[in-house]
This record gives sequence, C-alpha cells and structure tokens, in this order.
Amino acid sequence: MTLNIQDKAYELVIFDWDGTLMDTVGKIVSCMQQVAQELMLPIPSEQQIRDVIGLSLPKIMPILFASHQNHQQIIDCYRRHHIANKHPTPLFEGIALLIRNLHAEGYLLAVATGKGREGLDKMLVSTGLGEYFHATRCADDAKSKPHPEMLHSLLSHFNVAADRAIMIGDSIHDLTMANNAGMASIGVSYGAHNESRLKALNPRAVVNKALEIRDYL
Repeated sequence: MTLNIQDKAYELVIFDWDGTLMDTVGKIVSCMQQVAQELMLPIPSEQQIRDVIGLSLPKIMPILFASHQNHQQIIDCYRRHHIANKHPTPLFEGIALLIRNLHAEGYLLAVATGKGREGLDKMLVSTGLGEYFHATRCADDAKSKPHPEMLHSLLSHFNVAADRAIMIGDSIHDLTMANNAGMASIGVSYGAHNESRLKALNPRAVVNKALEIRDYL
C-alpha cells in the first residue's frame, strides 16, 4: 500500500550503486590490479582500491597510480579489463525486494554513483531495477564524490529539501557527500568500508543487511 508522503521521514531515497546495490567490489579490485600488471605499475593492495571505490575514475587514477602521468591511458585500460572481466556481480541479497517495496510504498528513488553513464545504464537494464528509479546521477553528470553536486542536482530535480532526503552508501565518500549536502545518510557495512569507518561520518545508522535499511526511513 502506498503511504502518504507526509507520513514518511524522507521523501527521496538515494542509493550509491557499487558496493551498495551490487556486489562489484571484487571485480573492481581485480580489474585495477590487472591494469597495474599490464602497464607495469606498482600493484595497489585490495584495501587501497577499496578506499577509492565510489570516486570517479579520473579522481581514482592519480591516487592509485601517482607515478604514471597518462591517467587517460589507465582509464582506457581499466574500462577494457572491466568489459572483459567475467567476475560475477550479483545484486546483494535483499536489494531487489527492498527497491520494489520502497517503490510500491511511494518513495522517490534515485541513484548517485561514481560509475559512468554507459556502465550505469547497462546495469539498470540488466538488473531490471531501472524501472524503479525516478532519476540517476553519475560521474558523467557532476563532480566526483565527495563533492555534493550529484545530490544537489537530485534535490533540485525533485524539488525536495535536503532534510527530506537520505543517502545510502557503502563508502566514506558516499557519507561525506551526504554530510556536505546537509543530508542524512545510512551506511551499509557489506561493501567497500567497514562499520567503524562508516560510523565516523555520523550516519543515521549502519546496517549489515539490505532489508534493514527500511527500518530507518
């Protein structure tokens, strides 16, 4: 049953994609390390890669590969490996049900992600989630997280005040972006960053399972 929008603590629920909705962290780590091997660069550790997940690729490459001057070459190499890599990337358990239920209850749903537009649009189609999201913003549309431009754009699009929206993500970059936008947040501990790092950003909650998100909306 659709609830009256005024009965909700939040009207607009915004999700990160990688590590929040979809289990892509392993694939991202693998691809970044393959890029380093191919270009004969120092191979970043899994933790180093996890720490930049959520940022846009142009912002990631100078952090992980500071000694290499041609960052566009690294981006192109990464995209090639990402397309070829067959590492499974399922939705996290409970995500599809959560999104369908929130949509049926009348929430405005959106995505704010460091993914590029082409990659995001493919995932929206392949997962079947595209029909449930009312708007999306990605790295091609705005400044990289933790800059709040993606969230400001979504608030403007829906004409929703910041205190009536909430950001959900798995990384400190997601939660810092929400703080920068004056918006509440929920952290998920099953993605890039652990519970203690997420709690340091003062989210409304940190949950261990996707379906627990609904308890804090």
